[in-house]
Amino acid sequence: MSKPADAAYHWNGAELDLDAYLDRIGFDGERAPTLATLRELVRLHTTAIPFENLEPVLGRPIPLDLATLQDKLVRRRRGGYCYENVGLFAAALERLGFGVTGLSGRVTMGSGGLRPATHALLRVTTADDDRVWICDVGFGSGPLEPFELVERPGEFALGQWRFRLERTVGELDTDLWVLHQFGRDGWIDRYTFTTTPQYRIDFEVGNHFVSTSARSPFTARPFVQRFLPDVHHVLDGLNLVTERPDGSSETRELEPGELPKILEEVFDIEVDPADAAELSTAPWLDR
Repeated sequence: MSKPADAAYHWNGAELDLDAYLDRIGFDGERAPTLATLRELVRLHTTAIPFENLEPVLGRPIPLDLATLQDKLVRRRRGGYCYENVGLFAAALERLGFGVTGLSGRVTMGSGGLRPATHALLRVTTADDDRVWICDVGFGSGPLEPFELVERPGEFALGQWRFRLERTVGELDTDLWVLHQFGRDGWIDRYTFTTTPQYRIDFEVGNHFVSTSARSPFTARPFVQRFLPDVHHVLDGLNLVTERPDGSSETRELEPGELPKILEEVFDIEVDPADAAELSTAPWLDR
């Protein structure tokens, strides 16, 4: 059965300023839907565009239309969280001719409880390879490469960082995949996901919850990440954490007035003076 013609099933790739996006992430390779190109795009997007939730913390909405995503993440060189990163990346992949399907994950981080499906990731196929790949450019802590959707024993490395992918059985005997990652707390289950297709309208629903609900951690305090081949920087409220692939880490507590400088120097995010002043007075501490 062919995919419906309704534009809501697609990612608006034709509307993307592809040159500007590729310049933003530093890509100058072959513009073809190959596995080599996919690997390079994932690496560059993940390391060039940081994870951040400053707009919800400042009480502003997160629109997911492509024009807004391009303006924020490309032209203004800001970052975004999963729905923003995935929306932009999916448009680029679609424009280049990759097979792109949205998926949703439930972030667990070792909690053991049932969480809402509020993480966006992508199932991707290429023109030169029969395998199915998962691309996760919006979690904030990698991986730096696509990983194959296949059951495998033991751990695998993507760059210097270590992962495990487990295939389990979910509700009604459906496949449930679990991604594990090694970090400062050892091995933890990062999230679960299924291969049920998700569309832009589904991501709009999840995005509304995480950007507006008082129950969402993303409305409560700044959470910013920069993931690089050999280091992972995390700003969680006023805690600045530096993690490395071997599990070592350091944490420093910041003063509120340090936030604008740290955002610019560590995370490559420059906020305007009014936002810098609001973040520096830390009104979110009282929420």
